[in-house]
Amino acid sequence: MRFAFYDTKPYDRESFEAVKDAGIEFRFYEDKLSLNTAELARGCEGVCIFVNDTADAAVIDKLYDLGVKVIALRCAGYNNVDVRHAFGKIHVFHVPAYSPHAIAEHAMALLLTSIRRVHKAYIRTRDYNFTLNGLTGFDLYGKTVGVIGTGRIGKAFINICNGFGMRVLAYDKFPDNSLNAEYTSLDTLFKESDIISLHCPLNKETYHMIGADAIKEMKKGVVIINTSRGALIDADELLEGIKSRKIGAACLDVYEEEADIFFEDFSGHIIDDDTIARLISMPNVIVTSHQAFLTNEALAGIAKTTIENIKEFFAEGCCKNELCYHCGKTADCGSGGKPKKCF
Repeated sequence: MRFAFYDTKPYDRESFEAVKDAGIEFRFYEDKLSLNTAELARGCEGVCIFVNDTADAAVIDKLYDLGVKVIALRCAGYNNVDVRHAFGKIHVFHVPAYSPHAIAEHAMALLLTSIRRVHKAYIRTRDYNFTLNGLTGFDLYGKTVGVIGTGRIGKAFINICNGFGMRVLAYDKFPDNSLNAEYTSLDTLFKESDIISLHCPLNKETYHMIGADAIKEMKKGVVIINTSRGALIDADELLEGIKSRKIGAACLDVYEEEADIFFEDFSGHIIDDDTIARLISMPNVIVTSHQAFLTNEALAGIAKTTIENIKEFFAEGCCKNELCYHCGKTADCGSGGKPKKCF
């Protein structure tokens, strides 16, 4: 079984080669999947892609014409794949869980770095400047954190917040009553939260859920964390909120237009995207380059599950982690967690 492995980074290759299977051959390419690069999959049974690869209708049709049977996402999110158009042509499966703790812990790391000015202190002390002016932060204990999305990652983040003695407000269409959190409406969450952290998927409902109207409802000085998908936040409205002093800080591991920026080295170059350039220039904004998932444990889990998905599909004709438009949007195609063959 040959797979074209797109958007390859050194850590990808290392993690997949560590758990490689004799029956699967990966052809590693640095290029992202697009209509222009789909031809690299000629002669392959499948493609393996990541968050910034493009698998829209045109790309899917091209892959289908090349004889590709499978799109194996090595991530949980799948907003970059037209699952509806793929149905009946190409099977799509993902990695629904690898290390929710990695992303939840990174969200908390960003928050602590921001509110305790750790990044600023680090830069100062490198120059032997040990003054404390401008480094005053605030306690997390007793503060209200709003968590949007209480799946595996949101749940892990809530548990961390509980450990800090925070009041947790939560919003999710499918509440988990086992959590030490108070489920509420989005409006209430926006109005009462000192900190808001996003842990939900990107879809038509959640696109730009943090925009001008939502920001107006928020507390002055609110801290916003996003380690999920960039387009959950309207970046231009976020910038306006920061400039008007309504938003006290932003911690971003993802960005709406990151596809041509993140994972690449632009040091020494001029960035054409004015919005990200202005966000990075703000003293109360921290940007990391979509690295929340990047731990040894998460990489190993991604590689292991991706290979298991491929082997299961070619052995059984279906996969429990398939994203099937016919059955619904998520894993466990069919019912009772048992995969079934839909086409």
